[in-house]
Amino acid sequence: MGGLSVETPQSNYYHTHKVFLFCNYILLGAASSCIFLTLSLRLIPSVCGFFLILLHVLTIVGAVSGCAAASAASGKWYGAHMVATVLTAIFQGSVSVLVFTRTSSFLGNLKSYVREEDGAVILKLAGGLSVLIFCLEWVVLTLAFFLKYYAYVEGGDGKAMVVRRSAKVQQEEDLKDWPWPFQV
Repeated sequence: MGGLSVETPQSNYYHTHKVFLFCNYILLGAASSCIFLTLSLRLIPSVCGFFLILLHVLTIVGAVSGCAAASAASGKWYGAHMVATVLTAIFQGSVSVLVFTRTSSFLGNLKSYVREEDGAVILKLAGGLSVLIFCLEWVVLTLAFFLKYYAYVEGGDGKAMVVRRSAKVQQEEDLKDWPWPFQV
């Protein structure tokens, strides 16, 4: 089944692949920014802060693996990437809801050394980035689906598999390889 390698700008999914990589790069930047914002609340994180940093590290790992899976010739990591992306998106959405609805108690669980007003601003910045990450995760999921679909339609050897698009074309192409009496 087709690889996801993109070599020529004439292919159907060249631009989709570029947008997919761009979204993953934005995810990398947003998740690393969230890690630094969380660390700015307390240098050595509490248990809650550790899990928050771990979530952002998993987001980074998912974005890097998404870039690697999109550039690889085989799609064997596609399912694992999709599952990991869905889970991190769900957790990022949950964290952002907690940050915006329960800022003071969330800040208390982080055991911050920063003043409460400053900590709330820093935490809301991290929550805003979590909302961005949540939305980008779903965009990445959609783009990964389209990349897999385009790889399926294009086929494994790079030439378009028109066979899957129309039954009439499939019959005509199948009959070309058959002996003459069966072509009629």
